[in-house]
Amino acid sequence: MSSEEQQAHAEMQAWQQRMQRPPSFMNRFARHMQARFNALLPERVHRAITAAIKQMVRGVLFGSTHTTRRPLPDGTLPARETAVRTRIRYYRNTASAEGAVTGAGGFLLGLADFPLLLGLKIKLLFDIAALYGHDVRDYTERLYMLHVFQLAFSSQHTRNETYRRLATWDSYRHTLPTDVNEFDWRTLQQEYRDYIDIAKMAQLLPIIGAPVGAIANYKLMEQLGEMAMNCYRMRYFAAEDARLARA
Repeated sequence: MSSEEQQAHAEMQAWQQRMQRPPSFMNRFARHMQARFNALLPERVHRAITAAIKQMVRGVLFGSTHTTRRPLPDGTLPARETAVRTRIRYYRNTASAEGAVTGAGGFLLGLADFPLLLGLKIKLLFDIAALYGHDVRDYTERLYMLHVFQLAFSSQHTRNETYRRLATWDSYRHTLPTDVNEFDWRTLQQEYRDYIDIAKMAQLLPIIGAPVGAIANYKLMEQLGEMAMNCYRMRYFAAEDARLARA
């Protein structure tokens, strides 16, 4: 491996250790409190939120297949990652500006931040997948992106489970449902909502809404970019290991 690939491999291994850590006491406590809060909500509210997020994510997932670049067929890992970091910076800065604008606009405009930010996150995942050479027109590649999304915005408990699926993707993908409607949208929406609630609720407050929105969106997009890079690094190095084993 080149020095750049060795650095990427070392960063990936450190990240893998973090993804496999058991939930801490605070993780378990927060999960317990969120579960109690969710239990207070009527079932019709859960169904409505799940349906709303499902439609938003599906709309972006299937709409972006027509606007995303073709997969990059050739290129070294360092070259791919240079392009990926450029895209992350672009979406991170766009999301930060969007969060500042909607945060400064008060409660109603602040609510518009949710679908706008969600769209930017999914579009970033499409671009990253293509730059690593994966064809997002493939149904299983879109489900892979959903798992990366869930990994980025979940409790440590769900993160452990999602990481195990991604780490064994070549075998796990054969167990995936053929219908996207069978995806566990309920878990995705609850984990995503619970994860960003604290960071984003302050964005709805007057005066502090703009800076909170800018910083929160910046951090959330940066986190998604880091998660996506390491997920695709896992696939890259797994493919390289398989190639060397066949040689």
